[in-house]
Amino acid sequence: MSEKRPISELINTEEPGWALVTEWMRDATHTVEVLPVDEQAARDTLYEIQVTSRSPMGAIILNTGGILVDHGWIRILGSGCPRMNRSIYTWNQGKSMFPDGSAGFLLIADDAAGGFFATNGGGLGEDIGKTYYLDPASLYWEPLGVTYSEFLNFCFSGDLQGYYQDLRWKGWEEDAAKLDGNQVYNFYPTLWTREGKNINEISRKAIAVQEQYELNEDFIRQLGNQ
Repeated sequence: MSEKRPISELINTEEPGWALVTEWMRDATHTVEVLPVDEQAARDTLYEIQVTSRSPMGAIILNTGGILVDHGWIRILGSGCPRMNRSIYTWNQGKSMFPDGSAGFLLIADDAAGGFFATNGGGLGEDIGKTYYLDPASLYWEPLGVTYSEFLNFCFSGDLQGYYQDLRWKGWEEDAAKLDGNQVYNFYPTLWTREGKNINEISRKAIAVQEQYELNEDFIRQLGNQ
């Protein structure tokens, strides 16, 4: 394993990526809320993830505790804060689904319906660097064919209503806004069963996002979806 670069080499003051990210957010067609950042947590997270602040990912880590999009429906991971008490680094600890213990992917965001977004590190397919979605209605990692930057733009200004047409229920805006970044909705019957296909006719409750992720892992192993 190569030695980690010091934080001084990761913070780019000449071409910071934050200017680009803020431009995208300013032009967003969906609601965007930047969560407050703790400077030390941000520096620690940037060091552990080892990306520079010139990149959009590094810029979000260094400048935000996370970002809530579209009434809080999508939660983009940053360096953590009370309303989203997990950084992109801490959240990824122990979440490899691969037998050899390799990372395989980097979780970058999730949504109120219990879906998870990840950057492919080689464990999800040959398209390293592209974004995948763990669909709660299938429990398969689905390739989106976009980079991290393209994923951000999709979150800020893409057709989220079309993408989530089967995962949003009547009144989802109010329900999503009730959650903080540490919770998701859990459904019964589960969304990947035949009985759980009509999201307006099944029950839901807010649970910890960690609990939902662990449930997904268990179901994926049982179903052999890996």
